[in-house]
Amino acid sequence: MPIPWTMYQTETRWADQFVLVKSEPNQAKRVNSDTETVPLEEAVRIVRSIAHKTGTETIPVDEADGRTLSESIFAPDDIPGFDRATVNGYAIISSDTIDAQIRPINLTIVGSITKGLSKNHELSPGQAFSIQTGGKLPAGADSVILEEDSIVQGDVISIQHPVPPDVHIIRRDEDFKKGEPVYPAGWILRPQDIAVLVSIGRIRVKVRKKPIIGIISTGRELVPSESIPKSGEVREVNSYLVTAFCKRQGAIPVRYGIIRDDAEELTRLIEQASQECDAIIVSGGSSRDEHDITAQVIHKLGKVYTEGISFAPEKRTTIGQIDSVLVIGLPGHPSATFMVLTLVVIHLLQAMKGSPNQQVYRKYVRLTDTLHASKDSDRYIRVTITDDKATPVFGKSGLIHMLSQSDGIVKIPAGSKGYNVGDRVEVMIW
Repeated sequence: MPIPWTMYQTETRWADQFVLVKSEPNQAKRVNSDTETVPLEEAVRIVRSIAHKTGTETIPVDEADGRTLSESIFAPDDIPGFDRATVNGYAIISSDTIDAQIRPINLTIVGSITKGLSKNHELSPGQAFSIQTGGKLPAGADSVILEEDSIVQGDVISIQHPVPPDVHIIRRDEDFKKGEPVYPAGWILRPQDIAVLVSIGRIRVKVRKKPIIGIISTGRELVPSESIPKSGEVREVNSYLVTAFCKRQGAIPVRYGIIRDDAEELTRLIEQASQECDAIIVSGGSSRDEHDITAQVIHKLGKVYTEGISFAPEKRTTIGQIDSVLVIGLPGHPSATFMVLTLVVIHLLQAMKGSPNQQVYRKYVRLTDTLHASKDSDRYIRVTITDDKATPVFGKSGLIHMLSQSDGIVKIPAGSKGYNVGDRVEVMIW
């Protein structure tokens, strides 16, 4: 059956968005970033409303897994296009068997139908055709009786019970009717969707181009990952994390290197990236001190919508725009970076690809520990899952091992009672 166009893309245990928002183009508002942070839902709305969509391209369907349709797909014909059998048996007229509850009904076998190219056969009352699975039903037939449910002697089949109509058959338009919608524009294609598209004769599809994402790392303590850090230095990690995340979400990452908290150099790189990329992600440089250069540079080159998202633990995140290019400044610690990537940046990437939704896998498990709520803001707590039980992963800010130890996050709404041991909670899987 076709997918309702009014629904977000979902499948069993998938949800349209972990953060439910309404995308309202051109509704982003600049906030006083010196004094205000915004709720997560508002940050997502801002990102979706100002992210520009990428262009389109036509590609072979077998290269389209994970790509976003930029066109709506309609069935060009009735699918499968002919009435066919779903089992090996005998094609019959069901009304011939009404009296089989009183006495056996004998039908004459007048031919055999195999799957594949077949003549147009016609069935008259009192007759039956032997038919294979996938074979084209003869005109007049409206059911198929299984071989094992009948007795055959020579060219006569004896039926011992009535057979209702439409048993063991597929009608010519039961998959899709001609002109019926199959997939809407914005649908993210999956392997099973490729099979559906091929079945209706679509071997090339029009999709959104992959967005190009510029990645810049900032921090005077950072050194290239292949280096041996000196005292006070750390290997640069976030550009690799953001790169892998972007690739998984169907974007093309471009790394521009490390800026050691130099506003002029960051300005130069952001200006360059804004000419070459669809969006820019800057990791680090978004702390609340004199080294908060990301927001300074964006202010200088464009406009800033917010410099903070009010969820606990708070993630210092800058959202701005330079011409049509959206710029997001992420916190410097990889574990915090990954949290913001998962909750905010994913919406940027999906919006740029023209998809109205974020694919999120959710699992419902029971807690092994108590989780308290914050009075003023939602909390997002990392958890590890073992045997359908979720154990919170607590740790100090900046500990990178928290990335490997967590399987997902639990949302604790602000002002709620929180969760107790044994409570069933929803986990957003990384």
